[in-house]
Amino acid sequence: MSHNGNFLDDHRVLVSGFIDLHCHGAVGVDVNGATAVELLSVGEFLASKGVAAWLPTLVPDSDEAYMRVISAIDEAMERQAGTAAAQIAGVHYEGIFANEKMCGALRPQFFRDGRWLADGGRLPKLKRGVHMTTMAPEIDGGIDVVKHLVSDDWVVSIGHTRANVDTLDAAFDAGARHITHFYNAMTGIHHRDLGVAGWALTKKGVSIDIIADGIHVEPRMLKLACGQKGVDDVCLISDSVAPTGLGDGKFELWGETVEVVNGRTRNERGSIAGSVITMMDAVRQMLELGYSEDDVRKMACENPARVAGISLDA
Repeated sequence: MSHNGNFLDDHRVLVSGFIDLHCHGAVGVDVNGATAVELLSVGEFLASKGVAAWLPTLVPDSDEAYMRVISAIDEAMERQAGTAAAQIAGVHYEGIFANEKMCGALRPQFFRDGRWLADGGRLPKLKRGVHMTTMAPEIDGGIDVVKHLVSDDWVVSIGHTRANVDTLDAAFDAGARHITHFYNAMTGIHHRDLGVAGWALTKKGVSIDIIADGIHVEPRMLKLACGQKGVDDVCLISDSVAPTGLGDGKFELWGETVEVVNGRTRNERGSIAGSVITMMDAVRQMLELGYSEDDVRKMACENPARVAGISLDA
């Protein structure tokens, strides 16, 4: 990606534009309900925050909603060349194959499993671009889902999961090599149970992404994850939702009211419902934690590009 620029008032650095693998929207636009014009408006906002490329990220929804938004993303991708907007590089389906006990802010009424796939169900695909999905490998037929998606050139990331180590190893062998919003919506580390988090930290060949907003993950836990994995296997994401850029208030999102107070989201079930940060905020957090400019560039630019197969020279 050719978007270069200075960022951060207190850290003036020239870097490649950021790549956000996990963005549900911003400036009042929710990806699940967005038009092509609205997606481009999100891209313009993201570009103003240093983002060069992004994956519009869908929460579980109906087949009809998926078809409509995939058409909108296709249209936006056809129209974005030459604009000042961050470039849409593909799509990320979060959680359609998820564990209901780890649903977080997702809507379990739309969850599906391996039986749906075996019966001919398919996630709509773009005409071109990256296709990424976050899934729980322990669902019924989950390993077969991983195999099918990987064979169809999807980037499969593990998340919203309570999988045990054997299942995680099987998912890895089937081609799932990444972890979505590390620590969140997964089992943690216990001294007698490795958990998903412990497996990810100790499994070679697995990369992670993480929300560096100081809310989803306590800053010292951020440093623990980066220290154990090494910065070459860590990606920063925003996990931003529609209220991003609008300040505090109450917003309708995914069929319920989400309140934003002091930069923290909370839905009607009491769960965190995504973040209201940008990639620039995540970068600032990591710089303040003492990471070098080179390390931060890897986590915000190079590593996400590698995970998604995005060319930085595009």
